[in-house]
Amino acid sequence: MSTNQALLDEAKDANPKRAEEIYKQILLRTSNVERDQVLRDQENAMIKLAELYRDQKNAQGLAEVITLSRSFMSSTAKAKTAKLIRTLLNYFNDIPNSRQTQTDVLLDNIDWSKREKRIFLKHSLEIRLVSLQLEASQFKAALARIDALLTELKKLDDKMILTEVHLLESRVYRGIGNLVKAKAALTSARTAANSIYCPPHLQAALDLQSGILHAEDKDYTTAYSYFYETFENMSSQDDPSALNALKYMLLCKVMLNLPEDVTALLSIKLAVKYAQLREIECMRAIALAHQHRNLAEFEKVLRDYKDELSSDPTIRSHLAALYDTLLEQNLLRIIEPYSVVEIDFVAKQVGQGRQDVEAKLSQMILDKVFYGVLDQGRGRLLVFDKPEVDDTYGAAIDTLEQVEKVVESLYAKTIKIA
Repeated sequence: MSTNQALLDEAKDANPKRAEEIYKQILLRTSNVERDQVLRDQENAMIKLAELYRDQKNAQGLAEVITLSRSFMSSTAKAKTAKLIRTLLNYFNDIPNSRQTQTDVLLDNIDWSKREKRIFLKHSLEIRLVSLQLEASQFKAALARIDALLTELKKLDDKMILTEVHLLESRVYRGIGNLVKAKAALTSARTAANSIYCPPHLQAALDLQSGILHAEDKDYTTAYSYFYETFENMSSQDDPSALNALKYMLLCKVMLNLPEDVTALLSIKLAVKYAQLREIECMRAIALAHQHRNLAEFEKVLRDYKDELSSDPTIRSHLAALYDTLLEQNLLRIIEPYSVVEIDFVAKQVGQGRQDVEAKLSQMILDKVFYGVLDQGRGRLLVFDKPEVDDTYGAAIDTLEQVEKVVESLYAKTIKIA
């Protein structure tokens, strides 16, 4: 009978179907002789089988390998078990449309680790599950699991995992639009991180979240500094997430009305290798459209790079605000020479529907961006000059206040004399 090692060597050159049979054959073998070697061979076979299913995009097969690995895990050290299951779960990242299968696998393994009293493995799996729920916008379920996790972690006082969970909590609250709680959770994450050695990837994640929250508050200067720290940190580790940080840096430059800085930023040493990627090309195109103050060009970029721009909620929300600002600027430029102008003409010039333009002009008048009146009966906009501020009343009140002080002073002196 062939040894396990001989079977592993045979599987390397075999076709996928035969390799799958060999790996399963090794996993089903039991032997009391050279038990440690058998376990090592089975671990190798398990990883190879998982890689095979990953390459075949077979999410269900990978799920079965993880379930099958439990019998192997029962006879190995807990730390090794956690590392192995994380390795196997990471293979799901390369399989498209596998989120639901991965969620089911995680829930099943969380129950198993709870029964086996593998607490640290359970926490690790729950953190991964919350990340998936966040990606799927299942905020209510994510918050419920986070609350339960925090209760357990505070008893254990595990600062590292506590930092990760608070960071996830901040991201979830930001997803539902509760910025106050998102900032509070991020503060808790930083407090926990300050009492331990924080790994570079976790520090970068904290900086990235800080930048996102500052950007939500329109503080793009501070946000840019956090994104730059994140980009430097991740680039030094060749982390693919560095691309997101660079995109956010470019976004901040555009939102700060400095689109001309985008080209200069992309010429720095760390950014050069990303400059030709489509995700960066779309941000460069946005900067050019903003620099030209051209609404039609901006809309064309949004259409041409729809997938890249709409997939990221941070980019999407800020570009919506930028579009609104650009529309305002275009409307102001068109109505500036006129005292009376037809709304249809304005709508034609900006390439928007009449109803949308009318609503926007009405909002601008209410916000006192310019002074005017909408004559909807005749379909016209009446534009007024900015009214001059009359300081007469203010000056009169100031004078009266000074007179009051003089009278009170004189009255106090008469009391003393009397």
